[in-house]
Amino acid sequence: MSELKSQNHSSDLKAHVKYRAYRFSLDVIMLVKDFPHDRIYAIFTDQLLRSATSIGANLVEAKSSSSKREFIKYYEISLKSCNETLYWFCLLRDSKLSTKETITPLLDEAEQLSKMISASLLTMKGKKKF
Repeated sequence: MSELKSQNHSSDLKAHVKYRAYRFSLDVIMLVKDFPHDRIYAIFTDQLLRSATSIGANLVEAKSSSSKREFIKYYEISLKSCNETLYWFCLLRDSKLSTKETITPLLDEAEQLSKMISASLLTMKGKKKF
C-alpha cells in the first residue's frame, strides 16, 4: 500500500473512532438524563458523564498536539477513560440500578471503542498485536 493510501486509511479510521466516541457520548447523555433524582444515581450520572465524554474529548484534543508523544498521551488518556466507563457500566448493570438490556449495547460499544483506541495506540507505538 502506498504511503498516501496508508495515511488516508489512518485518517479515515481516526475520524471513524472520533465519530463513534461522539455518538457514544450522546447515548450516555440520553441514558443518564432519565435517571431518578436520587443520590446514588447522581454519582453514576456524574462519573459516567465525565468518563464517557472524556473518551471523545481526548481524541479530539490529540489533533492539537505539538508532538507525536503528546498525541499518543491523549489517546492513552482516552483509553483510560474508556476503561473507567466500562467499570461504571458493569457496576450499574451488576447492582441492577439499570437493566441489562439498557446497559449491554452501551457496554458493547465501550468495549469496541477500547479495542479501536488500543489498536491505534499499538500502531502509533510501532508495536504489533500478538
